[in-house]
Amino acid sequence: MEDIAVKKYTFKDFSSDQEVRWCPGCDDYVILRAMQKALPEMGVKKEDVVFISGIGCSSRFPYYIDSYGMHSIHGRAAAISSGVKLANPNLSVWMITGDGDSLAIGGNHFIHVLRRNLDINIVLFNNEIYGLTKGQFSPTSLIGQKTKSSPYGNTQPPFQPGELALGARARFFARLGGNSPKEMTKLFIEAEKFKGTSLIEILQNCPIFNDGCFKEVTDKAVREDKQMYVEHGKPMVFGKERNKGVILNGLKLEIVTLDGDKITEQDLLVHDAKCEDNTLHQMLVKLVYPLVTGIIRSYEDDTFEDREQMLTDEVQKNSKFTKVDDLFFSGETYEVT
Repeated sequence: MEDIAVKKYTFKDFSSDQEVRWCPGCDDYVILRAMQKALPEMGVKKEDVVFISGIGCSSRFPYYIDSYGMHSIHGRAAAISSGVKLANPNLSVWMITGDGDSLAIGGNHFIHVLRRNLDINIVLFNNEIYGLTKGQFSPTSLIGQKTKSSPYGNTQPPFQPGELALGARARFFARLGGNSPKEMTKLFIEAEKFKGTSLIEILQNCPIFNDGCFKEVTDKAVREDKQMYVEHGKPMVFGKERNKGVILNGLKLEIVTLDGDKITEQDLLVHDAKCEDNTLHQMLVKLVYPLVTGIIRSYEDDTFEDREQMLTDEVQKNSKFTKVDDLFFSGETYEVT
């Protein structure tokens, strides 16, 4: 009999027979393909993988992965993902959500699942618009942005998902452009390895209702100069010529040019994703130029499950009750005759 535990999967093993129904040119196709390539490299049995989604274009995702999954209700993917994980802690649970689904109606669930640090993985598709319901502004839409629900321009300041996540004590936060499939595959694998809640924000283009929303940083012609892909333990360097970097000047990050004599790579900040103090991670998340991508924070901490189990063990250890009958007949009882 074949040993499923050591079976080598390919992306075809995670490709369903469902017709993929996204608009032509949507980055969702890239995310799907990257996930299907990442899953075989995670060392997880196929039957132990579960995808949970809410409502939105991104939430079609579970149909297109040949695994267990649930297309749930608007904004409640975090709650259902939590229930699935707590019911069977051995599962690899992936929550697929969008900026509207997670940051508007699901905002409360979103911040609390990050705070609790439940061992699940969240992929946040951020296209700064409501796509499925035809182009209303979302919590990440920019001020002044004209949409179906803001024809004269949006007046509401947007959330910065990374800043919001770190404010909610997220232990793992990564960010990437939706047109970077190779790096995306790596991030998905690293998220699965992480014990705790991992959040990956994908800057995803919507070619129909918000085309080019991130082109100033994700377009192939400019992304090497406009993005800085950080890796733990490596200097913060970027640019097509790899000649620019980041230093800490007082309480601010400063962009410098490497000149070989005055400033070298040794003078640059070295990325520490694993630091408990998230001050620098917050600074990196807020940096506009260059836009910081990659794994910005990856701090190992006790998970929600760990803390609950420790509490359970302590209560059981000190309890005089060993079964329910001990509680029922512990003295505070009476008879009805």
